[in-house]
Amino acid sequence: MKQISVDTLRQWLEEGRPVNVLDVRSSADRAEWPIPGSLHVDADEVLKAGNTNTLAAGNLLANVPTVTARGRGKLSQVAAEQLQSLGWEAFSLEGGMKAWSLAWNCAEVTLSSSQTRILQVRRTGKGCLSYLIGSHHSAVVIDPSLPAEVYLRLAEQHGWKIGHVLETHIHADHLSRARTLAEATGASLLLPDQRRVAFPFTAVSDGSGVEFGQAMLIAIGTPGHTMESTCYWLNGESLFTGDTLFLSTVGRPDLHADPAETSQRARHLYHSIEKLHRLSPEVLIFPGHASEPIAFDGKALYAQLGEVFTLLAAQYSSEQEFVQRLMSRIPPTPANYERIVKLNEAGTLPEGDPTELEAGANRCAVL
Repeated sequence: MKQISVDTLRQWLEEGRPVNVLDVRSSADRAEWPIPGSLHVDADEVLKAGNTNTLAAGNLLANVPTVTARGRGKLSQVAAEQLQSLGWEAFSLEGGMKAWSLAWNCAEVTLSSSQTRILQVRRTGKGCLSYLIGSHHSAVVIDPSLPAEVYLRLAEQHGWKIGHVLETHIHADHLSRARTLAEATGASLLLPDQRRVAFPFTAVSDGSGVEFGQAMLIAIGTPGHTMESTCYWLNGESLFTGDTLFLSTVGRPDLHADPAETSQRARHLYHSIEKLHRLSPEVLIFPGHASEPIAFDGKALYAQLGEVFTLLAAQYSSEQEFVQRLMSRIPPTPANYERIVKLNEAGTLPEGDPTELEAGANRCAVL
């Protein structure tokens, strides 16, 4: 049986190589988190019935490889074998969509008023956004969610040395790689001031500054999503908002909180958002997550602060309305979040493959 690794498919997509990606999961599973640009056949019954004509139907490009994807990859192997029997060059995605959770792509932004460059490193399946920011030969990483070697390789390609690793908050939807990245690079590990984690770090609080190259990050305390949540303001022109502020909505305030605490956090979040609203409307917002799987298009996800608040206007008219709206629209709880939070507080990664814990879309935003 021919298989293809996640890293190989990721490289093909990033290079723009022609390939059919055929998702053979159920429609409900696909709706959670598809591979960008993939085609879909709800193939549960099709594969069981051995109806290869139905499986091959659709808009598959001729004379290019086809990669089938599903769950952990078992049924996708059957699908690939059926396509091979019809003459297609077909591969099954090794590890399936569980393994695809660690696939990533990258987009770059060069700031207009400085020599600072931002690499937005995107876990395409989960929508996690981390940032490698370089100025001259120095760099920082914000919210690393991928193995350390990804950031090390990117930094080396750009001639940067990673000197600081920062987190915006204690994450609940993915395993933090901040501690392992700091250890691998010898960089300082900076976290918002709190008493949740059980490992050494340098605390940052509202107004703290981090210099690297000719750039400066200023911490802005923004409690609400979590009470330690912090944004980082770069050179007065870009803001890395973690899970506090997204491009069209805000972070959920309920994880690890009872209803009364959730309501209190929502009020904190309102005032944190109001605090950010006082910044220039031209400040660029770089969030910690996207709501959809991220295409391999090289286009960074960001927006001006003024544009974001235009979209937020309907839910931001008053504190009471804001809190009521958040409390009534909190989405389903992220899978395995309690286990992920405990690991992130301990600063450890689970033994073996982490994808079982992390698989699936993120649910950090209020819909």
